[in-house]
Amino acid sequence: MILADGISLLCNDMQVDPQDIVMLVLSWHMKAATMCEFSKQEFIGGLQSLGIDSLEKLREKLPFMRSEMKDEHKFREIYNFAFSWAKEKGQKSLALDTAIGMWQLLFAEKEWPLVEHWCQFLQARHNKAISRDTWSQLLEFARNVDPALSNYDAEGAWPYLIDEFVEYLTENSIVQIGQMSDWSQKC
Repeated sequence: MILADGISLLCNDMQVDPQDIVMLVLSWHMKAATMCEFSKQEFIGGLQSLGIDSLEKLREKLPFMRSEMKDEHKFREIYNFAFSWAKEKGQKSLALDTAIGMWQLLFAEKEWPLVEHWCQFLQARHNKAISRDTWSQLLEFARNVDPALSNYDAEGAWPYLIDEFVEYLTENSIVQIGQMSDWSQKC
C-alpha cells in the first residue's frame, strides 16, 4: 500500500500539490477505493492503463488528466467516483467537511456560481453527512438549473436539501427566481 506519506512523496515527485484536482483524476484512473491510499494493484493497473512506466511519463500525462475534467462524460464519472473515494471506510454517507472540500475542488473546474452559497447553506442549516442521492442530484441541479433558478421546478423530484437550498437562496436575496443578483459580490 501507498499511504498518505507515500502519496505526499509522489506528489512532490510529480511537482503537484496533494490537493490538486489532478490527484483525484489520477485516483479515478487507478480505480482507487480510498482517498490517500493506493494498493499495489490499483497503482500498477492505473499507470498501465495510462501507458505510464516512468515518473517523466507521469508528469507528461498531467495536462491530459486535467483536460479530462472538461469532458462532460468523464467529469460525471469522476464526480460520481469522488463520493465513494472520499468517504470514510464503512460509512454510507460522506462527512460534510469532506463533501464541501470535494465540491469546491470539483466545481472550481466547472465554475458553478452557486457552489460557495451551497457550502455556506450546508454549514449553516444542514451540518450532517451527505447522502449519495444528494451528492448525485446536486450535479444534476448544477448542470440543469440555471444560476438564476429561472428553470427550477419546485415540483421536481429534487432531494429536500436542494429544495431547502433554493429557499435559502431566495430568503437571503441571493437569487430572486428568474434573476440572479450579483452573486460575485455575495461570495
